[in-house]
Amino acid sequence: MPVMGVVALFVFLLLRLTPGDPAAILAGDNATPERLERIRTSLGLNEPLIVQFVTWVNKLLHGDLGTSLISNLPVMKMIGQRVEPSISIALSTIILAVIVAVPLGVIAAWKHGTWIDRFVMGLSVLGFSVPVFVVGYVLIEIFAIDLRWVPVQGFKSISNGFGPFFERIILPTCALSFIYIALIARMTRAAMLDVLGEDYVRTARAKGINEVAVMMRHALRNAAVPVITVIGTGFALLISGVVVTESVFNIPGIGRLTVDAVLARDYPVIQAMILLTSLIYVVVNLLIDVAYTLLDPRIRY
Repeated sequence: MPVMGVVALFVFLLLRLTPGDPAAILAGDNATPERLERIRTSLGLNEPLIVQFVTWVNKLLHGDLGTSLISNLPVMKMIGQRVEPSISIALSTIILAVIVAVPLGVIAAWKHGTWIDRFVMGLSVLGFSVPVFVVGYVLIEIFAIDLRWVPVQGFKSISNGFGPFFERIILPTCALSFIYIALIARMTRAAMLDVLGEDYVRTARAKGINEVAVMMRHALRNAAVPVITVIGTGFALLISGVVVTESVFNIPGIGRLTVDAVLARDYPVIQAMILLTSLIYVVVNLLIDVAYTLLDPRIRY
């Protein structure tokens, strides 16, 4: 709650303490006096600063994120209309990245120093080096234009059927998960290498326990804490990547909404997106802290 309070204060003051007339900044150079006055009234800029802040926080606590200066629609309604594509991409990316990256990291640590290890590390370096939009355009060229297996762009809700939904979600998911897989695989390998040198792993092997059981039951479980940490902290890459991915694949999600709001200087929408992103960070970090106690009984708060 203190973190969200600081973010809310920062978001509120971001426009109001900038030099010049905030309404003129939002309206642009060719704004009419009527538009300037409408913006001032909409944002309450004619009131004293403390009154503006109290009014804004009161609306915020009641779920009122304001009204768009461009479309005149409630910001909450606009987010609700765009949230399904972004959630679909984010969840599918996380699921695909964890399913692929964790086994890759485990195998790389198990086969440390072999060509398998070098291949996984090379793949990780490639994942960090290539921007998301480049991966997206390459996938579109190969699978949508050349092979014609999937549509080039767009999004279909899962309510229209899993087939159309999957056809349009698979390429954005693969493009966005590329860098996420590299991050998780690299951290999983490093954590596993630290654990594999511990005495309890050598003891388990000395007892004749199957190597797969040693890797999964003893090593991976104890290496899970840093892996979970990087999955959570890597959420920053996911959120920023969603913005780029939705632009490349023409997906009407909250990432595109943010870009359009910034280009149009739609400040209420920008405010809402900053607050929403901050809330996601706070919730993810809270879930990570809770997961620590489940993975390692020695951790207590």
